[in-house]
Amino acid sequence: MDSLTLICTAALLAAGGLYWFVCILGSAEVKGKRAVQLSGGSIEKENVQDNYKQYWSFFRRPKEIETADKVPAFVDTFYNLVTDIYEWGWGQSFHFSPSIPGKSHREATRIHEEMAVDLIGVKPGARILDAGCGVGGPMRAIAAHSRANVVGITINEYQVKRARMHNKKAGLDSLCEVVCGNFLQMPFPDNSFDGAYSIEATCHAPKLEEVYKEIYRVMKPGSLYVSYEWVTTELYKPEDPEHVEIIHGIERGDALPGLRSYKDIAEVAKKVGFEVVKEKDLAKPPSNPWWTRLKMGRIAYWRNHILVTILAFLGIAPKGTVDVHEMLFVTADYLSKGGEKGIFSPMHMILCRKPEE
Repeated sequence: MDSLTLICTAALLAAGGLYWFVCILGSAEVKGKRAVQLSGGSIEKENVQDNYKQYWSFFRRPKEIETADKVPAFVDTFYNLVTDIYEWGWGQSFHFSPSIPGKSHREATRIHEEMAVDLIGVKPGARILDAGCGVGGPMRAIAAHSRANVVGITINEYQVKRARMHNKKAGLDSLCEVVCGNFLQMPFPDNSFDGAYSIEATCHAPKLEEVYKEIYRVMKPGSLYVSYEWVTTELYKPEDPEHVEIIHGIERGDALPGLRSYKDIAEVAKKVGFEVVKEKDLAKPPSNPWWTRLKMGRIAYWRNHILVTILAFLGIAPKGTVDVHEMLFVTADYLSKGGEKGIFSPMHMILCRKPEE
């Protein structure tokens, strides 16, 4: 084989490999988003990098945020920046779940979501609220499992479009409705839902009391609400610099105005009028570690980061995408450390009832 043939063969193999890497390779969970489709959500392509800089400047020191009224807008910016990356590299459910031996991450996620609706005990045809629905991964699993009518609300318009597209594609648009809005001021009448849930979403609220109070308002008397909360655990020591850095790292990289202590959750729920039925940290043993998925995905993170860098260099992905992906990579490391040390949990479950009138 002469040198020209070798060069041509190598070029064809390289081109084929690049095509597969860029156009075929999708999410490890659900290939609903391709690498070449990475965007800044509703942000214009040329403004992605500037919006990232503004976001990072705002959330650099979450505990010191004084302009709480601006938090929802920056959370909206955050999800414009990260939604495509999450969906491409993680799947349609933007949350964690305990790992289950013999089950895939996708199966474990579905079981974790179905448990939420089982806890609130709704019947087929009931109308329930998903407070902070993202692109609707949990919504679809819950609707398919319970046959309840799920109404999801997210502050991000781009996520609304993605969720509606996925709902229709899954044949669940008759059971799933998505509304764009702030869960601190929901456009729903009082006493209009037969139950409610939130999965790792209310952590974005500047004050937990405000979102719990609003969820309480729209629920019917006697109905149940379950939430999976992000919290610091009893092992967190605020005087330990390493602990503080880990928690701040999680806050900075996930648009959190400040993580709450596990002790605060039930207290806030009772303050707004809820009866606390059950409270449990679903991340604790005998549950298997939720953070192993992050560790097992480190090779995928590096592979994806190389791909994002190439796409940004070629002008296919917006400038700033590399910065966002790097931020999420660093944040994943903080999340892993928080889980390993036991100082952070993303699934502190609280089940509440709105009293009968």
